[in-house]
Amino acid sequence: MHLLATSSATLDDLAEPIDLAQKPADIVALSFSDSDLAGIAAAWRADTGLPSLRLAALRDLRHPMSVDLWIDSVASNAKVVLVRILGGYDWWRYGCDRLAAVAREKGIALALLPGECREEDARLDAASTVAKDELERLLAFFREGGPDNMAGLAARLSVLAGGAANAPEAKPVPKAGFYLPGKGVVELKAFFSPFTGRRSRQGDEGQDRLSRVAPPLIRPFGPPSPRERGEGKAIIPILFYRSMLLAADAAPVDALFAALEKRGMAPVPIFVASLKDRTSLAFVEDAIAALAPAAIVTTTAFASGAEPGSETLFDRAGVPVFQAIVATTRREAWAENQRGLAPADLAMHVVLPELDGRILGGAIAFKSERPLDEELGFRGQENRPEPDRVESLAGRLSAMIRLAQTPRAERRLAILIPDYPNATGRTGYAVGLDVPESVLAMLRDLKAEGYSVGGIPESSRELLESLREPSAGSRFEDYSNWFSQLPEKTREKVVGAWGDAPTSPLWGGRAEGAGGGSKESPPTTPTPDLQSDPPYKGEGEFRFRHATFGNITVALAPDRGRSADRRADYHDPELPPRHELLAFGHWLQADRGCHAIVHVGAHGTLEWLPGKAVALSSDCFPEIVTGRLPVIYPFIVSNPGEAAHAKRRIAAVTLGHLPPPLVGAELGEAERKLEHLVDEYAQADGLDRRRRDRLAKLIADTARETGLAREAGIADDLHADEALQKIDAWLCDIKDFALKDGQHVYGRAAPGETDPMRLQSAAREREALIAALDGRHIRPGPAGAPARGRTDVLPTGRNLFTADPRTMPTPTAYELGRLAADEVVRRYLQDHGDWPRSLVMDLWGSASLRTGGEEIAQGLNLMGVKPVWDAATGRVTGVEVQPLAQLGRPRVDVT
Repeated sequence: MHLLATSSATLDDLAEPIDLAQKPADIVALSFSDSDLAGIAAAWRADTGLPSLRLAALRDLRHPMSVDLWIDSVASNAKVVLVRILGGYDWWRYGCDRLAAVAREKGIALALLPGECREEDARLDAASTVAKDELERLLAFFREGGPDNMAGLAARLSVLAGGAANAPEAKPVPKAGFYLPGKGVVELKAFFSPFTGRRSRQGDEGQDRLSRVAPPLIRPFGPPSPRERGEGKAIIPILFYRSMLLAADAAPVDALFAALEKRGMAPVPIFVASLKDRTSLAFVEDAIAALAPAAIVTTTAFASGAEPGSETLFDRAGVPVFQAIVATTRREAWAENQRGLAPADLAMHVVLPELDGRILGGAIAFKSERPLDEELGFRGQENRPEPDRVESLAGRLSAMIRLAQTPRAERRLAILIPDYPNATGRTGYAVGLDVPESVLAMLRDLKAEGYSVGGIPESSRELLESLREPSAGSRFEDYSNWFSQLPEKTREKVVGAWGDAPTSPLWGGRAEGAGGGSKESPPTTPTPDLQSDPPYKGEGEFRFRHATFGNITVALAPDRGRSADRRADYHDPELPPRHELLAFGHWLQADRGCHAIVHVGAHGTLEWLPGKAVALSSDCFPEIVTGRLPVIYPFIVSNPGEAAHAKRRIAAVTLGHLPPPLVGAELGEAERKLEHLVDEYAQADGLDRRRRDRLAKLIADTARETGLAREAGIADDLHADEALQKIDAWLCDIKDFALKDGQHVYGRAAPGETDPMRLQSAAREREALIAALDGRHIRPGPAGAPARGRTDVLPTGRNLFTADPRTMPTPTAYELGRLAADEVVRRYLQDHGDWPRSLVMDLWGSASLRTGGEEIAQGLNLMGVKPVWDAATGRVTGVEVQPLAQLGRPRVDVT
């Protein structure tokens, strides 16, 4: 028998050794958590009478050499050493061993505390030199947290270092409560009752319920000023994590509070342990019922915890919920990367919250390094608000409240008709939707609901005829002034591609086909009609194809690029929009004074304009064109991938609508398999680069193996990205050809329809549009094709979400999980000479979402079972147990 010689090393040994170069101090404190260190630092700065202190992050002391250098130069000269270790003794074993020996040798008060407040690690207690009751007292300050408790911790450590004996005990901080910037956690009755300026909808009972939910709160303050009371103002609860408050890291909440107040709203910050914590949830439920808010902002990650399809906290609130992202992504990475957010942020703060029907309000803060505190030797990280993005979210909230508070008869709406792919006879084309008839139906519904709508056309033909000739729009001078205020980088892109902004009636700009030119290129000879769409320019003004029916404007947006290359330009991530399209957006916002945009059908061009994929900045074109207007977007329920773009790039509320009934053949088996792969690619893009790249190759290989690449016109040497775009467009065309039995009319059932779910869907679609325009919350619903067994998408009329946990693990994720499982088994066999028998796996929802369930697949592979997928929906319907002869090893008991 031959034995394989192996060597082992801990992760600490693999870390890079560094020297923190700190000076000695009376007290030193270490933690894996920046929140711990930031809280201690804030307490020390607030009290100049405390002994000297040094702080260090344990992530910088992983290598044994780093530990030795730091202990010899700093810890060995201290009177007190406090260490809080996430994961217990084994996560910093070498450091614990060394500190325990040095503390006993030099008489140092050593307190080793667990990172999780409820866990017990007898080895930490045994290695410490302070008594167990003192360890409990110190841990209690971390367990409760917050500025007051961190001040108490500072005083207690001072006592251990030989200072004054006046040290308080830890004070309880509720799991949920009200917070006011500059004052902290506030007394419930002093804050809540005067704030609203009226009795709650539940009267005294509602007040009593809130009092029972919340333990006694600390730091009460006196009666608020009239400005604080919010009388007659729109009340906006801001939900945020209690951990931000405890770490004195609530600057994003403070900034948003100030921005909303400045706009005349009445913000009410509410901290919670989690929206899955029962105490926190009960507090928020009662607070919302009593406050009767106009809208809600939440910075909490993940979904609220309810099962898909069940009623959520936000459903019961019934008002729009905006998701404000406090990102773990660093600001520099966000600014430089067109993807916008790191995969973890995308999963936690965007994809999962969509399950609640939240409207994406963008990122308002990013992780940033604090300036180095020379005295404490501590830099740390903080949630630093991004002022421009805070203002953007405040503007979106203000626009939504303006929409809701304006009487229906006075609301001005823009109904946008898509115009893709601009083929003859297809003006107003959208996937599966009869757009002209849908617009007429909407106009009639709006009029019946009290909107000022006049002169509704009698037919689709009459409606389209009213849009044939352009009419008065935005004046060159007004547009030029607005354009000059856009970010410089944005102006340079537009001018480089399309020439200077118009300033006179004889504006020439740059000729069609000149895209990609530099801003230094000389303009062509001035002439009124050199741009690609002459009808869009008139005497000193842009002219747009629109018709006005009372307060409702129905319009076709100008082309974003060159008419000759319209299909190629439609999704071009680099080509900036022309002046005409920018002017059109400005015209809707400023000249027409629209309260909201209703985009009728999938899909338009606005969500495909250049800019970040998510968490947009001020120089991203989707935000520039739509501004901060609410966007209501009826969208075919069977197209989740493109609906996600509209949700994440123009903050659209995507109202799912029925696809038309299918007749004859739909996609064949090979085309359907390819479609599933393309849909999975769209979900993986931005979340998991490994799965995305594997899928890209798999899509190309599948297309070539089945002969579909030839049908789609894809050459063998075509770049993978271009091949993917061609395959996606080809599949769209194939699906379009399958729609033979007419098109769906939004909010209307087909003549002779008897299916109860389709009849209910039509009614729900009408109700959802009216509710969305009233500024109400639209309940979330899944996306998928009803014709392929996805009956859960019915009734339509819900705010589409794209994540479907029931597809995990996906086939591609299963293959990656299988490789990972094989590697675990191989490594265990190599290290131990035997097969693994049992294994515990800790699964995280956000990680599984990013990888498509790769971790789940790994566990299934270890057990020797394989998922069975439904060919039509891609969902996992069961498992197939592999025979041991095929598995080639014993099954692993996975928990």
